Amino acid sequence: MRTEIGDFLDYLTYERNVSNNTIAAYRDDLESFVGFLCNDYFTMARDQLELGRVDHLAVRSYLAHLSRRKLSRASTARHLSTLRSFFKYLVREGVVEANPARTVSTPKREKHLPNVMQTSDVAVLLEQPDLSTTLGVRDLAWLELLYASGLRIGELVGIDVDDVELRARLVKVHGKGSKERIVPFGSKAEAALGAYLAVRGELATDADEQALFVNYRGQRITTRSVRRLFDTYLKQAALRAGISPHTMRHSFATHLLNAGADLRGIQELLGHASLSTTQKYTHLNDWQLIAVYKKAHPRA
Repeated sequence: MRTEIGDFLDYLTYERNVSNNTIAAYRDDLESFVGFLCNDYFTMARDQLELGRVDHLAVRSYLAHLSRRKLSRASTARHLSTLRSFFKYLVREGVVEANPARTVSTPKREKHLPNVMQTSDVAVLLEQPDLSTTLGVRDLAWLELLYASGLRIGELVGIDVDDVELRARLVKVHGKGSKERIVPFGSKAEAALGAYLAVRGELATDADEQALFVNYRGQRITTRSVRRLFDTYLKQAALRAGISPHTMRHSFATHLLNAGADLRGIQELLGHASLSTTQKYTHLNDWQLIAVYKKAHPRA
């Protein structure tokens, strides 16, 4: 089965152009599944495992195994998605006749309300970078842009210099599924970005480097570095635990909604494919809905 997994990962890499992080996740999920089949379900050596013997009962047993390991429903659903994609590829290649994961129901995901920062907490966080240093100027710029445009962290680090229209206060974002969208930002982010662009050359000594945000080596900054820096500023600001760069995205959407922004417009700004994904933010505004009801309904 090692050969089939390798062929599948090569297919994702070279034909589907899937990211390295996603490839690593697929590999880990499939290795976990094979380990379960060999050690718990069939109890046989790996080289004796026949893919044709894997049926929907084996897949269901594997999901139950993950549940016993206290894996979240979201993680379990991801494992199932991996198996569906893997066996779909094998069916197409003629290795197996049917996809045993296709008929297995996806576990319902737990519904969690997004973690949101108060506007005062955002202000305190944005005061943390040391603007007497080039790196501090850079960090304020990406912090301001995160909050001003509601970007995902992967979208943030993927921005190139040419993607920013400073005077128009617009940034071109490369979102999920290679979808592009244009997102506005405000005057505070404009000022922070302008200050950073004025000193960016001190970090990006290679004129061919296209990345907007670069590290001290002059290379595109990574999501891992952004998370590490964010945690550092969070501790400096003495803010509560559980806040992440993605919390800025949640806060961006919630603060817009609180101010009366249209949900459909927020969907476009966030790059959500479905309005139902954006609707989770309305759960944070129940008190506003009650206030509107009491004010507007004749028998409230």
